[in-house]
Amino acid sequence: MKIIVFGATGTVGRLAVTRMLDEGHDVTAFARWPERLGERSPRLTLVAGDALNPKDVDAAVQGHDVVVVALGAGASRKSVIRSQGTLNIIRAMHRHGVRRLICQSTLGAHESWSNLNFFWKRIMFGFLLRPAFRDHELQENLVQASGLDWTIVRPGAFTDGPASGAYKEGFKPSDRSLRLKISRADVAGFLTRQLSEARYLRRAVGISY
Repeated sequence: MKIIVFGATGTVGRLAVTRMLDEGHDVTAFARWPERLGERSPRLTLVAGDALNPKDVDAAVQGHDVVVVALGAGASRKSVIRSQGTLNIIRAMHRHGVRRLICQSTLGAHESWSNLNFFWKRIMFGFLLRPAFRDHELQENLVQASGLDWTIVRPGAFTDGPASGAYKEGFKPSDRSLRLKISRADVAGFLTRQLSEARYLRRAVGISY
């Protein structure tokens, strides 16, 4: 399977690229500086580009079977790269007939807001990360309206632990028993699972310890 990962040098993206290569896929890593990935494989293609540039995105998407979006804003709290970059990706997918889209968002978006505790609702997403959170929700709106074969993955707050596989998934918004954390390695593993599973097709799914 030919996969392109947008945001391939991010903390989750780079782990997802490695996991997908380990499982035998051909992977294109799209990032502004893809050489920072530090991964080498005959099945890996590095593509330098800006997700906010429609021409860069259009040229990169062509010829792939699946698009994985793991875009992040780095230190910027006001970046719109998630929504605008994803819009460019969706348009390119339509132009080139690529149907499968897997998009990493965040736990708390839309109906999963009910899963969050006071700290995340009022302090983090309600104040400190408010613009970034709004961009996540706009990104999800675009994906859900895309008409593509999409899956939205909503992880809890990232940790640096190893992949354990011991997380909850597909829980209801009423579930308040969550730790609201998950390792980046487990998120990468879950994204990779979606390449061969249809359980969450056209669904938004939360994952958290």
